Amino acid sequence: MTANSAKTAKTAEERQREIVRVARATGSVDVTLLADQLGVAKETVRRDLRALEDHGLVRRTHGGAYPVESAGFETTLAFRATSHVPEKRRIAAAAADLLGDAETVFVDEGFTPQLIAEALPGDRPLTVVTASLPVAGSLAESDSISVLLLGGRVRSGTLATVDHWTTKMLAGFVIDLAYIGANGISREHGLTTPDPAVSEVKAQAIRAARRTVFAGVHTKFGAVSFCRFAEIGALEAIVTSTLLPSAEAHRYSLQGPQVIRV
Repeated sequence: MTANSAKTAKTAEERQREIVRVARATGSVDVTLLADQLGVAKETVRRDLRALEDHGLVRRTHGGAYPVESAGFETTLAFRATSHVPEKRRIAAAAADLLGDAETVFVDEGFTPQLIAEALPGDRPLTVVTASLPVAGSLAESDSISVLLLGGRVRSGTLATVDHWTTKMLAGFVIDLAYIGANGISREHGLTTPDPAVSEVKAQAIRAARRTVFAGVHTKFGAVSFCRFAEIGALEAIVTSTLLPSAEAHRYSLQGPQVIRV
């Protein structure tokens, strides 16, 4: 390798590190803006984004990319509450409609599950089990909903409990319906999340539940994170938006669950 090519390789590495840093700080990056900021051609940025996608660090979109959550990076609940909000509200309402005759419900951590909790009917008795402090707080004043908050270590980014205290409590329950979120869902790898402790809670909730519904925005599909906690076939239903192409939704349905796009 010549000195010039070594320098070029190092420059590409530094450039890609900066792209990942910006994507994680802001939630997404734009090819044109990156080209201006980095002083390179747009095709160079596209090449960098392809390389970063190959390494599982970003997912490309039309004109840009967004960061993939991994063992080393996870968005906070506060950030999730600002992205794709109208889509998440539609999904949450459709997921809540799947309640059926369930009397005991597990509601996962995350912003979309929190919206599902808020969309649950308030005119019938329900017991909601959750590891999420925001979910528990949003339901605590309801006259008809009894809230059981799982104990454990509270994760600062998501304000949810994890570790053996949480999973041990869950193991003692039989739950009618679990509303589960994930950082990624793919046909090959199933449902994934970055943190092993979170993965254990989600897996235990699915084991405890008679029915499981996954609810998530279209950007979750095809994304793969660090810890796998369920196969697609473990789900009764997947609720997402029409931004997931119908052909892709059909491919997921072939593995067992009903796929609802709203």
